[in-house]
Amino acid sequence: MNISNINFKPGLEGIPVTKSSICEIDGVQGKLLYRGYDIEELAQKSSFLETAFLLIWGELPTVNELRNFEAEVQMHRRLSFRVRDMMKCFPSSGHPMDALQSSAASLGLFYSRRVIDDPKYVYKAVIRLIAKIPTMVAAFQLIRKGQDPIQPRDDLSYSSNFLYMLTEKEQDPLAAKVFDKCLILHAEHSLNASTFSARVTASTLTDPYAVVASAVGTLAGPLHGGANEDVIAMLENINTPDNAASFLKEALLTKRKIMGFGHREYKVKDPRATILQTLAEELFERFGKDEMYEVAKKLEEEAIPILGAKGIYPNVDYYSGLVYRKLGIPRDLFTPIFAISRVAGWLAHWREQLGANRIFRPSQIYTGSACRNWKPLDQR
Repeated sequence: MNISNINFKPGLEGIPVTKSSICEIDGVQGKLLYRGYDIEELAQKSSFLETAFLLIWGELPTVNELRNFEAEVQMHRRLSFRVRDMMKCFPSSGHPMDALQSSAASLGLFYSRRVIDDPKYVYKAVIRLIAKIPTMVAAFQLIRKGQDPIQPRDDLSYSSNFLYMLTEKEQDPLAAKVFDKCLILHAEHSLNASTFSARVTASTLTDPYAVVASAVGTLAGPLHGGANEDVIAMLENINTPDNAASFLKEALLTKRKIMGFGHREYKVKDPRATILQTLAEELFERFGKDEMYEVAKKLEEEAIPILGAKGIYPNVDYYSGLVYRKLGIPRDLFTPIFAISRVAGWLAHWREQLGANRIFRPSQIYTGSACRNWKPLDQR
């Protein structure tokens, strides 16, 4: 098939490859909707597990559905000792995202029945992944420090329990509340790179653990996850609010990217960034200020008159790192935290892909050599 005349779009930019009812983004108005519900309302009124249920099953749960869902997740938080022993063999210098990808994929060995047409199998897979991914992230953090992982506590909520396993101490209710809202904000965002990776993998009808592992591997790339780490590094480099203007001027002259600014979907300030800024201020009011927040505000103030005209505003990564830092989360865990949240969206897309599946098989435009004749080795 000759497709040389077809309009080529690198990275499939702007080309629809599926239909979805999970997430809608209005980049002009700055709106993000999960199943028709505004992200601002969900962040204010919902919980992460309730939002995950909404994304995956399509509707907000009833009281009994939510109670059962929460109980099931609580029951499956623990890891097999074999998974823990495997993680203890990982190099302590390894990146947590690599540890998470390997650990998530290993679940397929323990739950290897690929009966994805069985609703009970699908439900259990959803429960296991949402329950165990946070435990894996927290476990590797302690293992790489030479310590044994902390067992989950059944008396703590989803977010409280994760912070407890990670920091080895029970957290202030405000910290858990803010963290839960962060999970809601990062849970889904349409067909981004990791979600597309999840859907491509799902289209082969492999198991959901491979689907999530492929998505984690995609998220680990610096062009997708990890930007909030770079924001913190940038702010520390600027150091004080007084340096913000000169930093911006130099960055624009050298065409260097301002980390945390700009998004392919939004032409206004990312609604998640607005919410995260408010959450950061709540934390600072309770637990003390972060000097880098003043740098961030000043840089935004200087950048908006210049970059705003081009539709470049703060995105979700701009303030999230400051929130995580105040919660005591190490910088190289920012992206694994992203994965804890986004697994809800990945699983929602996994289920949707199964509902009307067609394996992804895009075409290409060949740019290699024409037909050539093979030459013996001694004639090359």
